[in-house]
Amino acid sequence: MHDEPETSPASVWVLTDGKAGDVAQCVGVAEALGAPYTERKVAPRPPFSWWLPFGPTDPREWESRPGSPIAPPYPDIAIASGRRAAAYLRRIKRQSGGRTFTVFLKDPRTGPDAADLIWVPEHDRLRGRNVLTTPTSPHRFSARKLDALRADKTPDIDRIAHPRVAVLIGGDSRHHTFTEEDQHRLLNGLRTMASEDGAGFMITASRRTPPALAYGLSSLAKSGGHLFWTGEAPNPLGHFLAKADAIIATADSTNMIGEATATGKPLHVFHPSGGHRKITAFLTPLERMGVIHPFPGPLKTTTYEPIDATPVIADRIRTAFSASRKHETGT
Repeated sequence: MHDEPETSPASVWVLTDGKAGDVAQCVGVAEALGAPYTERKVAPRPPFSWWLPFGPTDPREWESRPGSPIAPPYPDIAIASGRRAAAYLRRIKRQSGGRTFTVFLKDPRTGPDAADLIWVPEHDRLRGRNVLTTPTSPHRFSARKLDALRADKTPDIDRIAHPRVAVLIGGDSRHHTFTEEDQHRLLNGLRTMASEDGAGFMITASRRTPPALAYGLSSLAKSGGHLFWTGEAPNPLGHFLAKADAIIATADSTNMIGEATATGKPLHVFHPSGGHRKITAFLTPLERMGVIHPFPGPLKTTTYEPIDATPVIADRIRTAFSASRKHETGT
């Protein structure tokens, strides 16, 4: 008589090099799985870091070394993201005797054999029997969490006038540059929305935001009764999303846009100079669906069914993990 195979994970690792965007995606999926998880951070030295994701991993971080981020006991599921983590995920698979079910978020650059299950956004080209695609990215803002944040009493946010608009500002990147003209266009668009629509803004910037633009946003907030987050903990992004009537986000960050679409609130996208075919491919279906609108432009208030990739990814992981355990036991 065989014991019933374990079909739900009891332990999960989140494996990244600490990059905030990668951590947020992996943690969001881990939380959706509902199993205990721990974060593991890899920090390979040169020249090993130069060779990743292809390998080899840094011997200083091998499982037998003190303080190794991949020391056993190995988890039921390991979720990784970022090119530096890809080779470590393969090593975990090997060292666990194949028992750890491995998941990689985004294209690992080494093909579909990099993990048992790979998630990529639909605008990426990677495809395979074990590759899952969704229109938007995973994140930490589940419907339940947004509901809880919406119910929180937050005086600084709650005093802001309706329509209350979350303004999520990225910055210069490989494919986008916020020129001086772009910055003026963005700030003038906000001023127009405030004066014509009576909008109250909840504004966040990032480390990539040009200093002149951050200063302009801060000055706008002070002069107009809006709120500008200056970077001190805790990060109010979740409350901004939950309590917004509409959202403005910049096109340089697909993560921010993916988080915004989980609210079901109208999303206005500002395009700085530059661009990339992948970002265009990401935005175009959302435009067709009426989810996103141009900014500067009229304030939209039409809602839509929230788009949330996180539970879809978690469900696929559970199904694939269960199948792998049943296969191991021959049941």
